[in-house]
Amino acid sequence: MAEPIKNKRPDPAVAPFVSISPIYPAVVAAQQDLACDHELTILHDAEDLGGGVTAASIFAHDPRLVSLIQGRLGSLVGKSSGYIESLPAEVKRRVSGLKGIQKEHSKLEAEFQEEVLQLEKKFFAKFTPLYEQRAAIVNGKTEPTEDLVKAGEEDEDKAEGAAVETKGATDGGKVNGIPEFWLSAMKNQISLAEMITDRDEGALKSLIDIRMEYLDKPGFRLIFEFAENEFFTNKIITKTYYYQNESGYGGDFIYDHAEGDKIDWKAGQDLTVRIEQKKQRNKTTKQTRIVKKTVPTESFFNFFSPPKPPTDDDDEAAEDIEERLELDYQLGEDIKEKLIPRAIDWFTGEALAFEELDEEDYADFDDDDEDDEDDDSEDHDDEDESEEDEEDGSKPKQEPSECKQS
Repeated sequence: MAEPIKNKRPDPAVAPFVSISPIYPAVVAAQQDLACDHELTILHDAEDLGGGVTAASIFAHDPRLVSLIQGRLGSLVGKSSGYIESLPAEVKRRVSGLKGIQKEHSKLEAEFQEEVLQLEKKFFAKFTPLYEQRAAIVNGKTEPTEDLVKAGEEDEDKAEGAAVETKGATDGGKVNGIPEFWLSAMKNQISLAEMITDRDEGALKSLIDIRMEYLDKPGFRLIFEFAENEFFTNKIITKTYYYQNESGYGGDFIYDHAEGDKIDWKAGQDLTVRIEQKKQRNKTTKQTRIVKKTVPTESFFNFFSPPKPPTDDDDEAAEDIEERLELDYQLGEDIKEKLIPRAIDWFTGEALAFEELDEEDYADFDDDDEDDEDDDSEDHDDEDESEEDEEDGSKPKQEPSECKQS
């Protein structure tokens, strides 16, 4: 399916522009200001560095200066140099006319994106019966027809197919559907595989189906259906992606936020937390107690607790939150645009041949076993001993053998 919905944050009210000649004086002024601010420091550094001092050597010696210059120049982006304001009235009028044309163009872009979305919905309605047929086969409710099997075997090696059939015939016992279909498919999709821990796999084995639906307004909902399991009582867990009402620059829909369902974990089965244990020994009484503390941990199921958009008070953490929002949105898009439409290709691994991976992706994918071992080590209770000092002459307190904190 097409991808008309982009992960874009709102563009500035005034589009930034770069004009070398008009903006040059402003850049020079900024550089002069910086030079004045740091003149003494630069001269002092130049004396320490000796003769033949170059700008590169000064910057290398004082990285703070580079950072300050980058920050000052970055603040100039999108600011008018005064060139437009200085134009004659008749030229300003023509500029306004071009802006009027651009507004008409933007209306057509928004109309185009809306029609693309409607086209997606139209064909999604045609895809849905195929997804339902797939789910029925995966969960053992029906068997594929001979025509479907032949169509799927057209590009397969006959000898390999015969070997698979023989193996299945000698295993003994009836296998219902395709066991662990969705878990296997997700583990082959690298962005999802990185989120799945060994602990998660027990719950994801009960995953019956993953599907999606469009909202009445721009946005979509991912639907995860589970069989009864030992981890939570939910049969359906959803995550919904919402978009802003107004289109962005270029007519694209702008991602706003996501909301996930609350998971009703069974007692002691919450995969998004782990229990840390610490032994504490009283220095005076020599009594020992065990303190248990619940702490968050990595889990695929954190996917259903998406990060919240930053507020005006979160300036310091805004960049980190923006990165997490972008990653969260991309994961949703990967499930919607890749995993659901081509689940069988991810199950067999054939889809990997069409993925554009960089070296880091390959390294991460190859090191999954090592990462899983690290996860296992983190799951073990961390135990250490500490002593609690009490004031001399105070009456020893009878500490409970165990206390829990959450």
